[in-house]
Amino acid sequence: MKDIARRAGVSESAVSFALNDRPGVSEITRDRVRRVAEQLGWRPSTAARALSGEGSATVGLVVARPAATLGVDSFFLQLISGVQEVLAERHLGLLFQVVEDVAAECAVYRRWWAEHRVDGVLVVDPRTDDPRPALLDELGLPAVVTGGVPDPEAGPPGLSTVWADDAGAMASVVGHLHALGHRRIVHIAGMEGLAHTERRMRTLRAEAASRGLSGVRSVTTDYSDAEGAAVTRRVLQSAEPPTALVYDNDVMAVAGVAAASSLGFGVPNDVSVVAWEDSALCRMVHPWLTALSRDTVAFGRTAARELLALLDDGPAATVQVPLPRLIERESTGPVRDV
Repeated sequence: MKDIARRAGVSESAVSFALNDRPGVSEITRDRVRRVAEQLGWRPSTAARALSGEGSATVGLVVARPAATLGVDSFFLQLISGVQEVLAERHLGLLFQVVEDVAAECAVYRRWWAEHRVDGVLVVDPRTDDPRPALLDELGLPAVVTGGVPDPEAGPPGLSTVWADDAGAMASVVGHLHALGHRRIVHIAGMEGLAHTERRMRTLRAEAASRGLSGVRSVTTDYSDAEGAAVTRRVLQSAEPPTALVYDNDVMAVAGVAAASSLGFGVPNDVSVVAWEDSALCRMVHPWLTALSRDTVAFGRTAARELLALLDDGPAATVQVPLPRLIERESTGPVRDV
């Protein structure tokens, strides 16, 4: 601000009024200040506004997924619960919005920045080809990506990341099923293009190759119960049906058990089932589902704390949460002799 004031020949307070659209300066002065700011490459610092008491006292979260799939997704409900716990300690609000795609999400960030609606954002569902980190860096919005960017070295230096080891988790699932004698495994995955979906599918292929398994593949879905059931019916009615199914969330796994039952497949006698997210749903179906368990509420707390650290002018960080733990229940068993 001192540099802009000196170059424009005005006071620092006039610069503040001009750049924050406040009354107190003429339109001629406002235009001159903005031209100088643009020449100097100025970007607004939301962290500085928060520290000085001029911030919005709000952080943002945008989810680019079909709205119908979110109401039954335990992961996001628990993640937001953890985020809200930490924000409440600092009397900060959470501005939440659901949009159709990443382009719409980017438009929301631009609007929030222009309107000074949020001091920082939590970014979910990192993509393999993701425009959001560069945009947020350009806008000067502090951000924490939950889930892990595809290439941390290639991202903006001011971006924090909180991630889980999806590769290690998938390896533990394949190891468990392989030990039970399963050689035909279908992974009913989440949305194509998501970084964690790609990591899980890539790990599944690598584990299958290392163990000499040829009947292993992934099928992407929108995470909904409808698609989970539809894909389950399709693969089980194929010429060589899988003996094990791995679902990327609990909702699809429960729907898959019902679909398998409708076709006359018993779980686990005919097909074993593993759910990626453990939840109450996994213990409300018969048989109880083998599932990967993690503390998603703690995941949300960690992401929120890292964002607050950025707002307090702390350095960007990369934080790994504990590896999801496979809980073995009745839905997985040895392959039946035929």
